[in-house]
Amino acid sequence: MKRSPEPSSTQEPPVVLSLRTHDLTAPLPGPTGHLRMGSPDGVPAPLVPDSRRILRGRVPWLPVMAEFHFSRYPAAEWREELLKIRAGGVDTVATYLFWNQHEETRGAFRFDGGLDVRRFVLLCAGLGLSVAVRVGPWSHGECRGGGFPDWLDGTGCAPRTDDPAYLALVERYFARIGHELRGLSYDEGGPVVAVQIENELYDAPGHLATLRRLAAAAGIAAPLWTATGWDAADLPRDVLLPVYGGYPEAFWLPAHGGWAREMRRHYVFTPVRDDPNIGADLRPAVRAGHGVPDDGRYPYITCELGAGMAVAYHRRPLVRTADISALALAKLGSGSVWQGYYLYHGCSQRLDLALPNQESHATGYPNDLPAVSYDFQAPLGEYGQVRPSFHALRAQHLLIQDSGARLADMPLRLPDVTPAGLDDRSTLRWAVRSSGTEGFLFVNNHQPHEPLPDHREVRFRVELDGCARQLPATPVTVPGGAHFVWPLGYEAGPGVRLDWVSAQPLTRLEIDGVPTAVFAATAGITPQFPLPAGAVVSGPARTAGRDGAAVVVEVTAPGTEAAVTVSGPEGPVRLLFLTEEQARRLQRVRIWGAERLVLCDDAVLADGGELRVHTEAETVSLSLAPAPATAIRAPGAGPTGSCTPGSDPAGSRTPGSDPAGSDTAGLSRPRADGLFTTWTVGVPQVAGAGAVTVDRVRARAVAPPARDGGPQRRASAPVDADFAEAAVHRIAVPAAVFDEGGEVLLRLTYTGDVARAFIGGRLVADHFWHGPAWDIGLRRHAAAAAEHGVEIRVLPLGRAGGVYVDPSARHGLAAARTRASVDSAALVPVRRIRLRG
Repeated sequence: MKRSPEPSSTQEPPVVLSLRTHDLTAPLPGPTGHLRMGSPDGVPAPLVPDSRRILRGRVPWLPVMAEFHFSRYPAAEWREELLKIRAGGVDTVATYLFWNQHEETRGAFRFDGGLDVRRFVLLCAGLGLSVAVRVGPWSHGECRGGGFPDWLDGTGCAPRTDDPAYLALVERYFARIGHELRGLSYDEGGPVVAVQIENELYDAPGHLATLRRLAAAAGIAAPLWTATGWDAADLPRDVLLPVYGGYPEAFWLPAHGGWAREMRRHYVFTPVRDDPNIGADLRPAVRAGHGVPDDGRYPYITCELGAGMAVAYHRRPLVRTADISALALAKLGSGSVWQGYYLYHGCSQRLDLALPNQESHATGYPNDLPAVSYDFQAPLGEYGQVRPSFHALRAQHLLIQDSGARLADMPLRLPDVTPAGLDDRSTLRWAVRSSGTEGFLFVNNHQPHEPLPDHREVRFRVELDGCARQLPATPVTVPGGAHFVWPLGYEAGPGVRLDWVSAQPLTRLEIDGVPTAVFAATAGITPQFPLPAGAVVSGPARTAGRDGAAVVVEVTAPGTEAAVTVSGPEGPVRLLFLTEEQARRLQRVRIWGAERLVLCDDAVLADGGELRVHTEAETVSLSLAPAPATAIRAPGAGPTGSCTPGSDPAGSRTPGSDPAGSDTAGLSRPRADGLFTTWTVGVPQVAGAGAVTVDRVRARAVAPPARDGGPQRRASAPVDADFAEAAVHRIAVPAAVFDEGGEVLLRLTYTGDVARAFIGGRLVADHFWHGPAWDIGLRRHAAAAAEHGVEIRVLPLGRAGGVYVDPSARHGLAAARTRASVDSAALVPVRRIRLRG
């Protein structure tokens, strides 16, 4: 096809959904210069907030921020995990400092080893990641006493107030943090862009202002200062930026049988930023004032978009991938200019302290948390496991990396008809963010637990720059569960501006000298776009109708070969339409001297001149565009482990089918796959991996007595003494399973209420049963695990009620009333495949 296609004779369907035209005028500027923060004069690329966005070097910056608690993860693995975080499309890392870890004994500060915040921040800087430090002094994060050391109770001071005795203790602690972070502020050339003061303190603006002053005086420095703003928090005016959150579920609610109703608010597009439900179990009552749109003084920053959810003993939610990605998209569509996730990387409570470090009924907390696990069902798990939500979020992050500067300048515009309250499941949820001349149309047709219906015969009517657009050209069905973004007035490449595209933009780059815009098809919806005036199109496309005077082109078979070339006045521009599944596999890396697209089921890390793939699979398929001009090598491979693109141009062999062409530690010959070149990578086998024998030492278990505790008298978890009556299983771990150097997961399924893992008599992991298999990372215990094996103790569920699990898992919890056993066990190595150019 090498011409402007002729239009088909189709009848113009009625417009189903519209957005008032006057809502899409250029946004009025908000106040500027009123916020008491920002980089001073003379700083290169100064970081300055105004009422709508964050400017970096006078260009809007829309960060993607991932929470990762350095002190709850082995320091030896920080760098590798930060590389994974960066590979997820993240550019900023947030981390708590917990006072009771750094000063467990009064006057004895610890910032060594796994508590070395300076080393962690410097690692972030070395990888090009910005940092937001949440210094407290009350931090929470389900840490014992909110992170307050126990000795604070004996000092007679009034914590979280301006009591001089309390402030004197905070000053000493802040001074030590300031010493550790010296020279690391963004304004000094370092990575620290933001400092959060306190956490969930909603009624003490004067104290929050005091804490900021003390922190700054102690040398804790950053251009941005924040505080949590939910529950209509009363913050000192213009001194701290309010930051917001929202979760798909809530472990802190009672153990009632259904979804947390108030969480529905996070799946609609709304100008309301507040969520009064976060941490509501720690407040005497939800305060009035929530639900009111922001007053326009501050940019919409999020710090706790739920990338998962913790599991408490009494309430054990199960969070699915779409629950996370749809929530994130709804917040982005609602005007967020800073996407901050909690938690993005799971972790474990510290076990080297004198007292248990998790919140529990024993600490006066309303909920019992596991003694060790703080996995949070996060995109990256407690042991670095890469989960489907990691890939689903990355597709949104590619869009932000590509278009964030423009998106940050686009406020929310809502359509004529919006959902009539939290329980409305029949109205299609959509919104537009627009600058008046360009924009993005957001649709969310997903929420947890309560499926939203298909919407048939849908078209959208939006006006930009005085011109009404109706899209797509033909009505479509928006499937239940779909959530996506479509561009409006989109510069696909030089001289090629597309009025609209019914596919999600991912990224733009140059491939083989041609500007290329990459899109993801929405499942069940054929990608379409109107051809710009005077342009011609070639490739796998056909005519679908007209959009006014413009011919509409559609791509009926998205995939790696669905590359359409539009020849505009400044030369050709390529449009590549991938499937929704391929979009979840798509990654963008800078490696071997160029920006490249990668298609891979696993996380692909670019580290200097090396690509590293973390995988549990026996073989890995890796596709690159553009392919490197030089050979790719797999270190340690045989003589065929080095392959150059084009060495097998016909692609006549199935990769890996010929022993002469690949081996278990090398690469197949490359083969063409549309714009991509694909290799199959053989993964070395690991001795001892796979299913392992479970030795049942004691089959009989006694259910512990029913207990409740905490201020709300919720069901309590079994205590240490109860595990003396648990079913006991032992699993031998061969030392050879650790030879490859990556993580080794012990993956268990079990029947029971709770389970604990011991190595050499020491508790190393625990689990409240809620449905998924239980992973235990053994790398950090390798020597002891090989010597002693792993002992698993499982307790059945007592007859008392008061425990909630997801409806899909209730049969399993019912079985736990009569049985406690390990049902299967496997050792799963996570290999690190290294490829060099």
